[in-house]
Parts: sequence; structure tokens; C-alpha cells
Amino acid sequence: MPAQLPPERPAQLPPTFPLATVPLEDAVTRQFRLLEATAAHFEGHQLFEADAGVVPGPGRPRTTARVEAVLADYFGADDAALVQGAGTGAIRAALGAALSPGDPLLIHRAPVYRTTAVTLRGLGVRTTEADFNDRTALGAALRSGAHPWAYVQHSRQRLADSYDPGEVIAACRAAGVRTVVDDNYTVMRVPASGVELGADASCFSLFKLHGPEGVGAVVGARDLVARVRADNYSGGGQVQGHQALDALRALTHVPVMWALQSQVGTEIAARLTAGEVPGVAEVRIANAQDRCLLLRLDRPVARELPAAAARHGAAPYPVGSDSRYEIAPLVYRLSGSALEDSPELADWTVRINPMRAGADLVIGILRRSLHDLKG
Repeated sequence: MPAQLPPERPAQLPPTFPLATVPLEDAVTRQFRLLEATAAHFEGHQLFEADAGVVPGPGRPRTTARVEAVLADYFGADDAALVQGAGTGAIRAALGAALSPGDPLLIHRAPVYRTTAVTLRGLGVRTTEADFNDRTALGAALRSGAHPWAYVQHSRQRLADSYDPGEVIAACRAAGVRTVVDDNYTVMRVPASGVELGADASCFSLFKLHGPEGVGAVVGARDLVARVRADNYSGGGQVQGHQALDALRALTHVPVMWALQSQVGTEIAARLTAGEVPGVAEVRIANAQDRCLLLRLDRPVARELPAAAARHGAAPYPVGSDSRYEIAPLVYRLSGSALEDSPELADWTVRINPMRAGADLVIGILRRSLHDLKG
């Protein structure tokens, strides 16, 4: 019987261009600045009180309005609105406020994040793609005058994306094109969010920032946020005061937590690259959704590794990707959009997020899990 040939190995991981992160000392400063913004909009006793309902005047809970004012202050924006539906709800609310069915929208030429694709389909907008990595192609699309709005995903859509979101936003502004930015997975981790870079709106999930389930935020230009708020007048759609306070409390420790997580990820990448764990062929730091490590293995066991790692204490799947539930390191497959772009990596590559863990625990889990799969 002829010897069985080993499975064909995929190409090496593509070069990645991870976004800059906030150093720990700067994160401490940002945490303090968030509390300064909180003190500017809350009296002390109001931090222990929360109202509910379509309050006459603000049309929403007063506590929610105060938290929105804190967010606008912190991000240097005109206004902010809290919405239900987490990050997806925030993106849907912003795009729904900006566009009508049939309106054109410029987007990056890459697989669209799946929940965003549902939003675009539901809104009935006409999307036009341009490669944001190619300044010439982006410039040509902007000069066409056919797109009053552009949609920019701050985190990477393709593993090899290299565009600078700030440069894309600046090019749009120079061409008179307004921008809505998906800041999920990046807000409070990178030095500046979309609205701080000049976008008309930053949309993000507060659930991904350790807040309560289902709460999102649209932070940005006054006219756009006003339309979001007007569309969300129903009492059933309001973010109630206790939810808003819960989200604010969680935010106060997020900058430092994210800085530590980024620091740990960098340490793990260096140690794995140095060969500390047999079975790891290649390592990349990437913004594949959240900032994470991509590991190409020397055997096609990527589909089995999450379950093996779970037996040693790792989380085998995400809840909200950096939600309050996720404390153990995550060992998981690549995102759906990444696999759509690079399906050949499915058997060979996993992503790892240390979450709240240190490098020693992550490396220990990985070493034991890969050893188990040899048997």
C-alpha cells in the first residue's frame, strides 16, 4: 500500500499590519480623563441613582443623557447616543440616520463583517467598493463625487489590510465625503477612535467594553446623532438609566485593561516566535476583529485545538469578544470574514486572545494542548 502523503501545507500567513495600541502609562492618563469627564456631568449622588423611561424634555432617561454627555466629552465629539443592539445596533442606527434606501455608500473592497452585511442589505443602500489600501484607487472613488458617505471599519477586514484609518478619513473629509466608522474592537485600545480622527460618527459596542449586554454607542456629529436619537424615540428602544450607569462603570477600567492585554499579546508573540512551544510554525499579531495572535501550526489540527485547549482552561469560543464574561484566554478559529478571504488557513491557523491572563498561562495551555493532539 503506498505511503500516504502529508496534507498540502498552506502558504505562510500573510504580512499583517497591526494597529498601534496605547501604552500602559498613557492608558492610566486616559482612565483619569474619563473620570474627569464623569465629574463634569454627574453630581456624586447621581452615580448611585438611575431613572427610566421617555422623560419629558430629554426624551430618554436623564441618567442615560448624562452618560451620553460623558462619552461626547471624553471623545471630543458634538454628541453621543446610546442605543440597543450593541455594536451592530450602533452601526445600523448611524447608517440608517445617514442614508436612505438606494443611496450610494463607499466601502472597502474586502469581505464585509457578517452582521454589517445584514445591515447594508436591510437598509437597501448601493455599495461601491474601493481598495482602501490603494491610495490611488481610493482617491479616484472619492473624486468621482458619487458618494456622499463612506463606511470605514477601523479594525482589519482582511488579514493583509494595511491602510491607515486616519488617512482614509482625512482623504474622505478633503473630498467632502462624510464617514461612519465601525470602531468595534479598537475603541479605547488604539490612540484615536474614528471620531477623534475626524469621522462624522464612531460606532461601537459597550458590551465589548465590559458593559451590559446589548448596549452600543454612536458618538459624533450633532446632526447625525440627533437623527439617531429621533429615530430611537420609542420607550422600548431606550437604553435605561441603570444600563447606562453600568456601562459607564465598566468603562472606567477598560483603558488600563486593554493596555495590559496588548502588552501580554506582544510578549506571547515574542516567546512563540523564539520557539518556546513546539508545534507553532508561525506567529503574527493582527487585528483580526480584536487584536489577537494568529498561529500557524506545523500540523493541520487547528479545528481540534480549541476543544483541546478548553480542557486546560481556555475559552473555546467568544461571547462578545472582550466582554465581561471573557476572562480566560481564547483559543478559537479565524473569523468568518478572514476565512472567507483565506479559506486555506482553516486547518492550520488559530487565533489567540489572552483576555485577562498572563503570558505564562497562555503558553502553558498551548503547549499542553498541542501535546495532547499528538497522541
